[in-house]
Amino acid sequence: MILTGVEHMHKYCLVVALSYLSLCQITRVYVFDYGMYSADFTGPMMVITQKITSLAFEIHDGMARKEEHLTAGQKILAIRRMPSLLEYFSYNCNFMGILAGPTCSYNDYIAFIEGEPRRHRELEADKQSKSRLRQDEPSPNVEVVRKVATSFFCLLVFLSVCKVFPVERNIDADFIANTPFYAQVVYLYLSMLTTRPKYYFVWTLADAINNAAGFGFNGYDSNGAPRWDLISNLRILNIEFATSFKVFLDNWNIQTVQWLKRVCYERCPYHPTAATFILSAMWHGAYPGYYLTFLTGIVVTLAARAVRHKVRPHFLHSAAHKLLYDVITWAATQIAICYTVVPFVLLSVGPSLKFYRSWYFSLHIMCIVLAVVMPVKPRHLRLKEQQKSCSQDPDLKLLEAADTTYSHKEKTS
Repeated sequence: MILTGVEHMHKYCLVVALSYLSLCQITRVYVFDYGMYSADFTGPMMVITQKITSLAFEIHDGMARKEEHLTAGQKILAIRRMPSLLEYFSYNCNFMGILAGPTCSYNDYIAFIEGEPRRHRELEADKQSKSRLRQDEPSPNVEVVRKVATSFFCLLVFLSVCKVFPVERNIDADFIANTPFYAQVVYLYLSMLTTRPKYYFVWTLADAINNAAGFGFNGYDSNGAPRWDLISNLRILNIEFATSFKVFLDNWNIQTVQWLKRVCYERCPYHPTAATFILSAMWHGAYPGYYLTFLTGIVVTLAARAVRHKVRPHFLHSAAHKLLYDVITWAATQIAICYTVVPFVLLSVGPSLKFYRSWYFSLHIMCIVLAVVMPVKPRHLRLKEQQKSCSQDPDLKLLEAADTTYSHKEKTS
């Protein structure tokens, strides 16, 4: 960071940190421990890689880019001075997040360390909450107890059912030959459903550890209750009842999704969706199954986006139609997620392709057809058209502002 300067440090840090992490993961997988899940140094290094690269991008935003070129989120997280060596190591290696994260922004961490959480996130409309925060420092105790109880319940569920529905049975020759297809679909859903509680356990416990230390306060909700979800990594109910691929991803491994969005998706000028999935695969590790999962995720995302833009508006005219759409898309989303992540669990190419062949690559073909038949313009082109239309018609600016406010309220709700 020091040698390259603020103009280019984000590029070099991303390349160097990701290359070093990849080298370590390749060594672990192909020299020591192929096909085995184990807790070793590469887990903490994945978190530190996120922090190092996030820090480099945020310093670049704060010290090398003009204010008017930053998005609203980038302005909040932009760093205006180089951190000291002590601050740098404290951010990267603090005991709360060294093993399982979750990752966080440098500004959020330093604000917590200096006793002024959310100081850089305060808005004019939030002054009442700000004054309350100074008078009454909220206690995390209730939230910590709730999250610890949730995490151990998830662990109990995982230990109870993980061996009842092994994922490997999806590629068993006898199972494929003698089981009706609808039963295979149900078993696929159940087998992948029972693998998720272990992630719920780890991420919820990691969040509770940070909250117990006082980190994670995110202001007050509309009822005046303190929120402790600043660095939460998942929302379990939103995951299990997701009605679109995007909603599932937005609530799963949230801090990693935010990191991918900040360092890749928002900055990549061409094919940001594909670039983001490929970066995610490289960050996760060297197993071929990871790449099969994230490459499949690209076509599923494009198809889901096409359906949402082209089909969903036709079901919004009545509550009954909307409910029907939600039920159908929930089932489709859950099956698509399970189909996509099977290689992530199986790890190797052979078993993963065997599974996809048993399904005749049906979801791949269907998603490609949907993406081709119902194309959606890339995000940067849609934004340009929107900006152009707003600049030509002043009334549209008011409509856009109202729509943005409504969407924000709806998302918050």
